[in-house]
Amino acid sequence: MALPFARSFCSCRWGAKRLGVAAAEARRGFSFKLDERTAHSSLALFRGDTGVKYGIVGLEPTKLALNVERFREWAVVLADTAVTSGRHYWEVTVKRSHQFRIGVADVDMSRDSCIGVDDRSWVFTYAQRKWHTMLANEKAPVEGIGQPEKVGLLLEYEAQKLSLVDVSRVAVVHTLQTDFRGPVVPAFALWDGELLTQSGLEVPEGL
Repeated sequence: MALPFARSFCSCRWGAKRLGVAAAEARRGFSFKLDERTAHSSLALFRGDTGVKYGIVGLEPTKLALNVERFREWAVVLADTAVTSGRHYWEVTVKRSHQFRIGVADVDMSRDSCIGVDDRSWVFTYAQRKWHTMLANEKAPVEGIGQPEKVGLLLEYEAQKLSLVDVSRVAVVHTLQTDFRGPVVPAFALWDGELLTQSGLEVPEGL
């Protein structure tokens, strides 16, 4: 099940503010956009809030709407729709980025942290031409995939799994065991280039 991500971060838990069930059933695919309210000032969204690009200078904080949901220290942005059950799949196209993280995070993770640093986010990280899993600031190498142009992510909520998918072979490269305790959202961090998301996809056959 996918739910719209709408809440007051500092005053209540996400569940108390949810607006209802989103029309993102497994048959039609899980759909989301990136939530500008969460985007760090160094990040800019584009293509209808489905892509994110990094800027060294970034936006002036005084020109950003003040809200407690924005990441303050790290170049992170979250999606606007949370998952509470089911199997969901989306893809990420990598454009001129050589250092980024993709995965999922608790909707109420600290806005002073970065995905992969705490124990409430589960990510695959790409840097120095190598892939790793990352949880609680600990890394483990991922083999069998090179410099990406496009990758997929398969989220299996009840099975507590997040998998990195090689889209050229439609095959799981590595599966990360998770510890979901509540709603999670797709999460992204990058330090150069652009990432473009594609959601609303059915889970490919064989996965």
